[in-house]
Amino acid sequence: MMARERLMVAALAAAVVLLFALSLSVGPAAVSPATALADLWAGADTTAAVILAEIRLPRALLGVGVGATLGLAGAALQGLLRNPLAEPGVVGVSPFAALGAVVAFYGGWAQTVPLALPIGGIAGALLAVALLYALAGRTAGVLTLVLAGIALSSLAGAMTSLALSLSPNPFALAEIVFWLLGSLSDRSLQHVAIAFPFMAAGWLLLGSTGRALDALSLGELTARSMGVDLRGARLRVILGTALAVGAAVAVSGTIGFVGLVVPHLLRPLVGWQPGRLLLPSALGGAALTLAADVAVRLPGPSGELKLGVATALVGAPFFLALVLRTRGRLV
Repeated sequence: MMARERLMVAALAAAVVLLFALSLSVGPAAVSPATALADLWAGADTTAAVILAEIRLPRALLGVGVGATLGLAGAALQGLLRNPLAEPGVVGVSPFAALGAVVAFYGGWAQTVPLALPIGGIAGALLAVALLYALAGRTAGVLTLVLAGIALSSLAGAMTSLALSLSPNPFALAEIVFWLLGSLSDRSLQHVAIAFPFMAAGWLLLGSTGRALDALSLGELTARSMGVDLRGARLRVILGTALAVGAAVAVSGTIGFVGLVVPHLLRPLVGWQPGRLLLPSALGGAALTLAADVAVRLPGPSGELKLGVATALVGAPFFLALVLRTRGRLV
């Protein structure tokens, strides 16, 4: 790791720590994190301690986990597909994770079983991987994987719309729609406990593909001549994305464009090598998500803005600009 790259990683890590502390401090109630931590340490059941432990701490932890997942998965998928427009939704994982959570809403299990929502999202992501390999096969090329992912995304979107259209309960329908907008509010440590093991497993799988992604940037034939197991690397990227993004989407809803924006902003700083981009993108994704989540909690005329809406307002223009800049080079 070069000195400039180490400095960048250290700066991103420091930004994550500072934004995590800020996330613990911002909210409608004036609570000092230092006072709340002292109360928690002393075992005092004060209002400040409850707000910190039950509301703000889970939200901050999920901001780090979800953001790191989206940034890391976006960098890995862009390296695997060698496509600057790739993101977790390209292979159908995010749409199917959202569909799994919608099924939990639609069946009423999310209201009766606290962990039904994250479990449904993870199951949907794993189903997406199974369908992807059933459609494309284990030896499929990049183009086949992309086309299969587009087909799965369309299928998941259609089934989600069908569930919304047939929902007999208008209150459940409203809850599903608000959840699909993406948010970290009203999450508990239970959501953290069930999502983080799956996200961590996905991080390990994605992080192990750095060398393969670097070799793949030289072309598939060159990568194979270097002894790189491309099928194994492809499987680790897809499965790692399924586990990490599936768990993230299940607890946060759809938060788009983080996996697209962060790798592009950081790529010029790491020498254009996909493997070296993985860790910075994870830290950058965590920082961006925490910053956006703090911003949506600032006082506004109509209450708190949904996190997914805020990231879309930033990411959509970025995506359009990227399309215009690269349209002549994409095949």
